[in-house]
Amino acid sequence: MIRRVILIVLDSLGIGALPDAAQYGDQGSNTLGNLAQAVGGLDLPNLQKMGLGNIIPVQGVDPVKLPTAAYGRLAEKSPGKDTTTGHWELAGIILSEPFPIFPQGFPEELIARFEQQIGCQTLGNVVASGTEIIERLGPQHQDTGYPIVYTSADSVFQLAAHEEVIAVPKLYRMCEVARDLLVGPYGVGRVIARPFEGEPGNYQRTARRHDYSLKPVGPTIGERMQEAGFWVIGVGKIYDIFAGVGITHSFPTKNNQDGINRIMNLLQDQEWDGLLWANLVDFDMLWGHRNDFKGYAQGLVHFDAALPEIVACLKDEDILIITADHGCDPTTPSTDHSREYVPLLIYGTSVKPGTNLGTRPTFADVGATLAEIFRVPALPHGTSLVRKVLKS
Repeated sequence: MIRRVILIVLDSLGIGALPDAAQYGDQGSNTLGNLAQAVGGLDLPNLQKMGLGNIIPVQGVDPVKLPTAAYGRLAEKSPGKDTTTGHWELAGIILSEPFPIFPQGFPEELIARFEQQIGCQTLGNVVASGTEIIERLGPQHQDTGYPIVYTSADSVFQLAAHEEVIAVPKLYRMCEVARDLLVGPYGVGRVIARPFEGEPGNYQRTARRHDYSLKPVGPTIGERMQEAGFWVIGVGKIYDIFAGVGITHSFPTKNNQDGINRIMNLLQDQEWDGLLWANLVDFDMLWGHRNDFKGYAQGLVHFDAALPEIVACLKDEDILIITADHGCDPTTPSTDHSREYVPLLIYGTSVKPGTNLGTRPTFADVGATLAEIFRVPALPHGTSLVRKVLKS
């Protein structure tokens, strides 16, 4: 009888280009494999024991004869390569059309409507790196008080503002206005508030980022479990990704370590049954998007070192699942997400160690597996792995 599942998303830890990666300009991407080569090999002894090196070749992470976890990889069936699409598919939703992107910036008529509703002009409205655009437009923003609008290769509308120029609550309200406008053909996956601080030449984004996603377009594992009376705990930006749908408790985090601490604290609380879904965002936000392969590698080493502490908090009735939502290869010229397979590790006392799950055709197999574990109504997509991974 499984009481709790802990699902940890290592945000952007792709493990190799999907067959259609060239359509996205991502041929040759391999977030984990390429960064391992770039740093001369990774030292991840705990993930190695679980079988990470059995999924794909990773320099420094050897395959083992009997991994302690079931292992495999997931292919994304939905079109796209963004955070919302990846998490929604893990939860059981497969999109037929990708969220819209705006490689030339947002239409003038949309920006005009947005400016009218927020009562001021905007700066930017270009595709840009978040750190680059605040360095470039930050001084003008401080002089004028106008927020900075930008997007990327992903389906996002991002609004940046210095916290001393536009107070964070006001920035959030502006993002809510944008979210209401960005529907239909303009329905981007996420509107993101990007507050920053500092002075010209030394701006820094703060931890008060906030994401505003569309509501899920179909049933999710969170909704199924919530309806059945289980807790669904979101750690990090999970609540934002699902616009709160199917999440019973939410714990935003400042960084990976804060997320890890929160996971362990919640695991030591025996008063809940259900799903703890955590997103560790630093891999993507701090290192993937900034092409910082050294930082990414150090972040993986840090998570690997914390893994025994997380495992020590598990009970016999718990299962740990480690996966990702897309890639963001820090060794390529691009600073955007990449269209990749993601790893799948399933660990626990009740799991058959060393089970090779191969390549799963959709992330939705995770949601289907959770549905069977918790005996809630099946989701429209995905195939449960219960019979493959759980002991009789």
